[in-house]
Amino acid sequence: MSSPTLAHATPTAPATAHTGVPILIMMVAAFIIVTTEFLIVGLLPALARDLNISIALAGQVVTLFAFTVMLFGPVLTARLAHVPRKQLFTAILLIFAASNVLAALSTNIWMMAVARFIPALGLPVFWGTASETAGQLAGPGNEGKAVSKVYLGISAALVFGVPLGTVAADSIGWRGSFWVLAGVSLLIALLMHWRMPTLPASPKADQAAPQTAILRQPRFLAHVLLSVVAFTAMFTAYTYLADLLERLAGIPPSQVGWWLMGFGAVGMLGNQWGGSLVDRRPLGAMVLFLLVMGAGMLAVVPLAANHLGLVAALVAWGIGYTALFPVCQVRVMQAGGSAQALAASLNISAANAGIGLGAIVGGVGIRDYGVGSVGVIATALAAVAVVIALLMMRRKG
Repeated sequence: MSSPTLAHATPTAPATAHTGVPILIMMVAAFIIVTTEFLIVGLLPALARDLNISIALAGQVVTLFAFTVMLFGPVLTARLAHVPRKQLFTAILLIFAASNVLAALSTNIWMMAVARFIPALGLPVFWGTASETAGQLAGPGNEGKAVSKVYLGISAALVFGVPLGTVAADSIGWRGSFWVLAGVSLLIALLMHWRMPTLPASPKADQAAPQTAILRQPRFLAHVLLSVVAFTAMFTAYTYLADLLERLAGIPPSQVGWWLMGFGAVGMLGNQWGGSLVDRRPLGAMVLFLLVMGAGMLAVVPLAANHLGLVAALVAWGIGYTALFPVCQVRVMQAGGSAQALAASLNISAANAGIGLGAIVGGVGIRDYGVGSVGVIATALAAVAVVIALLMMRRKG
């Protein structure tokens, strides 16, 4: 029995529609959204000094963003699933533009908290509906490739957006970085309004079976659990990759950023391969890239002193790590059946839960066993995810 395709959620776009430009616009929107989410990590020291607060307090706005996404994403996505996509995407980008303006104007931590809370409400709605819409535009059999193109915005933000934004902050200040993001968000909102075709949205709750019915399906919940475990494994090690490179591999601090940029650039290959394979065998692709990532994470520490071997380990790690973003998203969306917008948002919530848990687990591991332990701990968690995926494959009915 084949897995349900993304096209089952809503009718496909007209065959004459030009899908390349809308998907490109969504990819750039993804770049803006992820850069807005993570850029602040590199700006915390300057922000804390300017607002006269501690680094620890400034860091709480990062936590606020992640847990807002986790808690509110599924509910908001279900509530907004019926809104036409063009209007929804345009509104989300305008909200990001306004929020970045508020961040640039912030004079205290409370203004900054509001500036971070508001866009965090829109992020999971965008991901839930953008993934569904990309599949809608591409048509049956091409959903994974289309979603992977949108997800390329994630990779681009991690590779270029965050590092370049942090560098730009040195010349134009942290407020200037938010002003730039606000301007680009506004520009893409206008392009979205002009070039996105009119697409059907999901039915209102009173016109179809409640989307929340998927929460009573054990197999769907198993897919969500698999994403939580996978992202916990991913971020147990990735959160501390810079520290690992500096302390174990002896990479000078001034060069660590370039190594991270290379890690993300190589990972773009994984993004493409993951999008291609997930359409055919979602759980098989999951197992494959978990094994590739686990092998890379496990090899990094023993190969840290040998930079050639270290590069090879980082290539495997980066490919598996980045591939799992579209693989998890498409896999959960397929499992969601007719409630794919809500399913995609639940996967984003699962990912944010995993990001938070991974940072905690990795931090505890470093505290108790040293930075060299994160690769082993992360690989053990990846092995747990592999076991879950294999059990799901055996019990597929």
